[in-house]
Amino acid sequence: MAAACSNKIIDVFWHEGMLNHETGKGVFDSGTDPGFLDVLEKHPENSDRIKNMVSILQKGPISPYISWQLGRPAQVPELLSFHAPEYIDELVEADEQGGKMICAGTFLNPGSWDAALLAAGTTLSAMKHILDGHGKLAYALVRPPGHHAQPKQADGYCFLNNAGLAVQLALDSGCKKVTVIDIDVHYGNGTAEGFYRTDKVLTVSLHMNHGSWGPSHPQNGSVGELGEGEGFGYNLNIPLPNGTGDRGYGYAMKELVVPAVHKFEPDMIVFVVGQDSSAFDPNGRQCLTMDGYREIGRIVHSLANKHSGGKILIVQEGGYHITYSAYCLHAILEGVLDLPQPLLCDPIAYYPEDEAFAVKFVEATRKYHKEMVPFLKGT
Repeated sequence: MAAACSNKIIDVFWHEGMLNHETGKGVFDSGTDPGFLDVLEKHPENSDRIKNMVSILQKGPISPYISWQLGRPAQVPELLSFHAPEYIDELVEADEQGGKMICAGTFLNPGSWDAALLAAGTTLSAMKHILDGHGKLAYALVRPPGHHAQPKQADGYCFLNNAGLAVQLALDSGCKKVTVIDIDVHYGNGTAEGFYRTDKVLTVSLHMNHGSWGPSHPQNGSVGELGEGEGFGYNLNIPLPNGTGDRGYGYAMKELVVPAVHKFEPDMIVFVVGQDSSAFDPNGRQCLTMDGYREIGRIVHSLANKHSGGKILIVQEGGYHITYSAYCLHAILEGVLDLPQPLLCDPIAYYPEDEAFAVKFVEATRKYHKEMVPFLKGT
């Protein structure tokens, strides 16, 4: 394969120290052993999923388009741009005492805090790489994930909000407006909460309709959670019906996300990716395949070319099928690169989809946005 053109390179920020976050075994993500099962499974957010993502980018057909950059740990003062000091103190204390379960399914074990600092710092480095003009496409390949972490609360395997910290860095560095497009199967409630009261950040989340899941995740992710104060209308939730696949996601992107981003006109795009919206993920109930992820990547590429000078920071979140998540990541990056032909075939291939319910939902949501969201009225 010919060497990739310089304008079709993704700088991937990675540090192997993030593999040291051990999440244990049990019944799915509970960490419990009921005593009557011979085989306990690894926690879904385990290092194997990330190892495959690293290896597919190193050895897969997309490798000529990848430039590897070393990540680094965040310093505690950097975390305070998004997180409350008392919350950071709680995490530091938990680490010093040997770790604990912070909330349901979210375990801070020995090594976890250092990995979380690496994830945050690596994401900040990726954003700074773009801000300093060293590249236009950067991907923070990080764990533990971050988009559920709120300013004062861990949630959903997340301790520090990696994407949120990067968004704030962009704003502090002179960006006027930032758009976050989150396609993880779960609502990016932490990122939304962090920017819920500002009109400088448009947060868009396409997720399955899962609602609140307890004290750590009080947000419902419903279309009615639009933001507050100056931020009213700048948090757009798209809780797609369970079972939505490639065509449904594509329709939502074109009918809801694209018009909103065009109207908002950001000068930076943060693309938050989770492959748990795939048809085969154990932690989601959506039906995206590689083709769907590839098309979403192309749409984000087009939006960036029009509004942010091609600049996109991609931040890794969920994706728990050990092998297929890596394939779907490959497809996402192919799309963001706007490659003319797929580089990698789908090993599981087509999943049947009836998009009628999703289309009906998208059309109802579009009508709601035009009625309720001030900056979208008249679009």
